[in-house]
Amino acid sequence: MKRHLTPPFWIELGLAGTSAFLAIITLLWPYWIEIVFNIDLDMDNGSLELAIAGLSCVLAVAFSALARREWRRAAVSSV
Repeated sequence: MKRHLTPPFWIELGLAGTSAFLAIITLLWPYWIEIVFNIDLDMDNGSLELAIAGLSCVLAVAFSALARREWRRAAVSSV
């Protein structure tokens, strides 16, 4: 049995993975944003990094739920 997965499933799965990756990287290495973009918006107090990690976690959960919905909705073929 094989599921016919639609492009939205793969997009949502990719976005969930990217969001989870950003959350983990931001928690492990919080100053990557300031190094990559060469700006310090929060004046070294860490609030921007915490907000990005929190938002990334919420997005990862949301995109995972959407991908799960697409997975369950996908038709199962018996090929």
